[in-house]
Amino acid sequence: MRKVLGFFGAFNPPTLAHIELAHFAQDKTGREGVVFVPSKSAYIRSSQQKDFAYSDEQRLLMLETIANTRPWMQVTDIEIRADHQPRTYETLAALRNKGITASLLLGSDKLPELENGWRHVREICKEFGIVCMTRGKDACKDMISSSPFLSSLSSHIEVIETPESYRDISSSLVRKMVREQEDSTNLPVPPEIRGMVLEGMRDLP
Repeated sequence: MRKVLGFFGAFNPPTLAHIELAHFAQDKTGREGVVFVPSKSAYIRSSQQKDFAYSDEQRLLMLETIANTRPWMQVTDIEIRADHQPRTYETLAALRNKGITASLLLGSDKLPELENGWRHVREICKEFGIVCMTRGKDACKDMISSSPFLSSLSSHIEVIETPESYRDISSSLVRKMVREQEDSTNLPVPPEIRGMVLEGMRDLP
């Protein structure tokens, strides 16, 4: 049974922060790798209400292109291929059935959502565990200790203090830079996907 980190998200598009912080977390936790799990474009547009969503195929290709030169990185289309947007626990259980035990990797900005915005959080914690990366100026340990719900699960949550240089890089920032036609060499995305990132938004007003 391979032990990895499961990194779920829109990756709309994947950024340097996504890649470098995932690798950092993998190294710090001693896991065998990181499995990136992109969600459906329809979910990004409807439930997350993002201002723009690259297609399923575009985001999957971007991630696979990045993974080509990073042996520690794996990409799965398990959620994209599903006939609905699976819940995180459902996907983690499906990966386990394939011989992959994945602890949930998330940013500290997601911690406040766990109590009321997610399902099966206790099961995720107890069966798989959570690895939480600091995001921005969040104080993860304070956030956990101040919440009775999170405190009750603290033994299953591992906190990783991440490098500050990546904390404020986001997919929203990348999309904003593309819209404002900033120099593509400055886009905080892996260089091998810069062309895809620009092409995907080429026809936007």
